[in-house]
Amino acid sequence: MIKTDKRILLLVVEDEKILVKVMEDKLISEGFSVIKAYDGVEGLNLAKNEHPDLILLDLLLPKMDGMSMLRELRKDDWGKDVPVFILTNLPSSDESRIKDVLELEPTYYFEKVNKNMGEIVEKIKEKLEI
Repeated sequence: MIKTDKRILLLVVEDEKILVKVMEDKLISEGFSVIKAYDGVEGLNLAKNEHPDLILLDLLLPKMDGMSMLRELRKDDWGKDVPVFILTNLPSSDESRIKDVLELEPTYYFEKVNKNMGEIVEKIKEKLEI
């Protein structure tokens, strides 16, 4: 559980509704505030309007994919510095796609199948120094 007076706001951008619910439940139980988007356009708009402390971003999204959203986010004065954790089903063997993603400077890159929410929460706390 977070022990801070500051409200920590996380944005989850993921189109798998069941996964969003699991992530949201875990993050809220850890003391985070959570907003969510189910496509890249909605995610970009929420990010620019709400200025979350950290973004959990899927790459394979409807309307605007995660890479495009991250590119647009990095053009924004606020968005160029926000920590972004990539959560994807793209395998680490897809080196060319991963190279493209890493050039956009996400904070962390996770394959969803290889990480549990506990590990992701620990990385969030580490990055936000809480």
